[in-house]
Amino acid sequence: MTLTPAHLTKIRQVVRSCGQQAKALSAQKYEIFQKEPGDFVTTVDQTLDRQLSEFFSHLFPDDGIITEENAESRKCYQANYDRLWCIDPLDGTQDFIHGDPDYAVLVGLLEHQSAIAGWIYAPEQDMLYYGGKTLGVWQCNGDQEPEPCEVPKVRLDSYRVIIGDKDFRNTAHQISASIPEIEFLRSPGSFGLKVMNVVLGKANVYLYLNRRVKVWDTVAPIAIAQAAGLVCRDLEGNPIHYSPEVLDLESLAHQQAIVIGQINAVEALLPRLKAILDPQILV
Repeated sequence: MTLTPAHLTKIRQVVRSCGQQAKALSAQKYEIFQKEPGDFVTTVDQTLDRQLSEFFSHLFPDDGIITEENAESRKCYQANYDRLWCIDPLDGTQDFIHGDPDYAVLVGLLEHQSAIAGWIYAPEQDMLYYGGKTLGVWQCNGDQEPEPCEVPKVRLDSYRVIIGDKDFRNTAHQISASIPEIEFLRSPGSFGLKVMNVVLGKANVYLYLNRRVKVWDTVAPIAIAQAAGLVCRDLEGNPIHYSPEVLDLESLAHQQAIVIGQINAVEALLPRLKAILDPQILV
């Protein structure tokens, strides 16, 4: 089944609606639970998870749905679905809890284990980005009509690299000592918004090394990044993909380190990164 204009309109509306609910609820009292050390969930995550699951199950009844807050839904990955909707109701929950603006609603579509479409909505900016293999890349400000998302070229007189806090602590000194032309940029909490900063030309590369990110975090941004002409690879130069041998099948965490960026920047940096990074610090 192709995504029709009517489908796209409905998806934009529900993703924005859920994000606006999150923004409104952030000012109210909600509960916080710890799923595991350093990994939190709120009653806002849970509420939006249920709403998005219900919406996509009704709109696409023949497809599977995997959401972050429904552990049972992970079984859909190994079921016989051609298409899987991968949903993170709040990407960047800790940012949401701390009152920081860098959280997002993510919805991604896997088809035959390939990321083919994605939606990333930043509630605090009221900005939606979406795109995919046959869609191009689009942005919507508020309830305005979508506009093509321009993807600027970034000069390569230096490498502007987005990196998360944990990877920065573990690897930044080692990388900077060997590749001094890298300029590290501190980044938003959401994986999706980090990738969008590369898509929008604010950086050349996003480097994610610690192998904790899950499929519901990556499908949407990788689909958009690829539609924008970026490459998504591991440190060996292999494409980031979603086949069983590169995922932890219980948690659906990626077992590949992830490098997303402009092809010339990624190809220049990968051999140098691989040569200096100790695999033991990437876990």
